[in-house]
Amino acid sequence: MANFSSSTVVFFSSVIFLLLSPSSANVVCEDLPADLCSFGVSFQAKRCVLERIQREKGQIEHKCRTSEVLVDQITDWIETEECIKNCGVDRNMVGISSDSLLEPQFASMLCSPQCYHNCPNIVDLYFNLAAGEGVFLPNLCEANKVGPHRSMGELLSSGGATSAPAPSKASITPAMAPSKTAAAAMPPSP
Repeated sequence: MANFSSSTVVFFSSVIFLLLSPSSANVVCEDLPADLCSFGVSFQAKRCVLERIQREKGQIEHKCRTSEVLVDQITDWIETEECIKNCGVDRNMVGISSDSLLEPQFASMLCSPQCYHNCPNIVDLYFNLAAGEGVFLPNLCEANKVGPHRSMGELLSSGGATSAPAPSKASITPAMAPSKTAAAAMPPSP
């Protein structure tokens, strides 16, 4: 009898899940396998988030859950492997964090035309995460093109983050991802 590794079993279960799921099916985060969870969006336009759960005897299990983070204009979305690769994100990312924006190599991949112009779900997520840090993602991308080693921290400390208006306490609205028109207006990468 053949000996299958756990990664082989996960791969085939993911393929079967995708093949048996009609494209019009509703994405329910809790029904997604862990390896398809991160960067998924439910039928309710809520982001799927991978959580790490510690079980008895120190065993760690990963579960996909529906977060309360709403996505504008995207529903029933499982991110493509092409976008995962082109944007430099990790399918096994646990939680949702802006920490990766501090890494120049990640910012370069996120701001690359292959990601920025073709992967609206990932760009939307990081656009909003950057806005939460007071940074306007197009400014971060422009700074990254000028000096790839310029970190988001330097952009924040230089006042470059002031280009994105801070929300008032009276009306807090989520930041919108750039439209295709705005994305097309970005200067091409070198």
